[in-house]
Amino acid sequence: MNIAVLGAQWGDEGKGKIIDLLTPNFSIVARYQGGHNAGHTVYANGRKFILRLLPSGILHSGVTCVIGNGLVVDPQALFAEIDEIGAAGVDVTGRLAISSKAHLILPYHKELDVLAEAKRGERKIGTTNRGIGPAYEDKIGRRGIRVGDLSDRAPRQMLEDAVRQNVEARNHLIASAHMDWRQVLDELDRVWIRLAPFVTDVSVLLHQAMRDGRRIMFEGAQGTLLDIDHGTYPFVTSSSATSGGICTGLGVGPKTIGAILGVAKAYTTRVGEGPFPSELLDQMGQRLRDGGSEYGSVTGRPRRRGWFDAVALRYAVRINGLDALAITKMDVLDGLESLEICTSYRVDGEPLHDFPSEIGHLARCQPVYERVPGWSAPTAGVRSFDALPAEARAYIATLEQAVGIPVALISTGSDRHDTILRDDAVAATWFALPA
Repeated sequence: MNIAVLGAQWGDEGKGKIIDLLTPNFSIVARYQGGHNAGHTVYANGRKFILRLLPSGILHSGVTCVIGNGLVVDPQALFAEIDEIGAAGVDVTGRLAISSKAHLILPYHKELDVLAEAKRGERKIGTTNRGIGPAYEDKIGRRGIRVGDLSDRAPRQMLEDAVRQNVEARNHLIASAHMDWRQVLDELDRVWIRLAPFVTDVSVLLHQAMRDGRRIMFEGAQGTLLDIDHGTYPFVTSSSATSGGICTGLGVGPKTIGAILGVAKAYTTRVGEGPFPSELLDQMGQRLRDGGSEYGSVTGRPRRRGWFDAVALRYAVRINGLDALAITKMDVLDGLESLEICTSYRVDGEPLHDFPSEIGHLARCQPVYERVPGWSAPTAGVRSFDALPAEARAYIATLEQAVGIPVALISTGSDRHDTILRDDAVAATWFALPA
């Protein structure tokens, strides 16, 4: 069975570690959306890797990694990442496939991203200024440039016209610094020389792999609450981070997905602007930031922190069709006397049990908490559920009851082996967890 692994909160949930852990059970890891604004952190062989565009399975030899058409690709960022892991002894030759339909992030996209964010003023989104949004805007506006457009088989005049028109539009908005479209075109010719060996029709590749009996893990970036359609709009990313993005972002049908694993922290964080009902602005919030090293892996920005929000998680379960959860950073809660779980909201004095679709409505939500005992014995490095403190086991049981699905994995540290794999039949069947 194929599976999908995706974020069930506002991103930064620890998906990289979970995907890296499960990768040996799969032949292919296929990323379906986003760009290099997302960073998946993986610790392997005593080293820390931050993967932005490359799928998190790339550190395992013999595993094919796929960048789907749902991504926007900055060629220079991709090459830098390939070189970085190459210096650590990880060779992607013959193991990396990039969709010919993926759109490119070009130099003018980054400039337009900075300009758009500056114009928003106090209504800024909190973008990473890496050109992600403008590249997706060009895609939807049918003026984008795709990887396959650089091929020798593609009509040259169409590429030249697209580059010229896009650069001229950029020069109209940023008149103070002229950009020469011919230089951009020349750079694309150089890009193609290095990019060409990786480029293929990803949909064909994946369908052939499935016919051959090879298992695929679909990798999401960002998180459910940052999805362009189902997230806290407009404070969202520009792509489909939910399970629906798998089909459009890779060219596979919904019946191919199999089971879906959502990844969530044992508390809640988000980066950037927008409502955050369970946010903690006190010493406890600082305690979570310090204990969890809550700073963005790509931008370094401090993350906002809050208690576990079961309302938001129930929404993620519904939107994605989640079968189970992986809970990460359990060890960050070690030593706390008590914990809070947001089980519902109150809005204008009225109870609310479902995550609201209107951003203004969400901004007025006040969390309603259930308090549970904390634990003093450490969970850090624990690799057996029975070895967890009784209060920690009870916390997991309360989360399961609050969100309505089982917890299949629990991360108790940064190393890939610091993970509790629930040995029930459901988890073993759905997610091919090792014994």
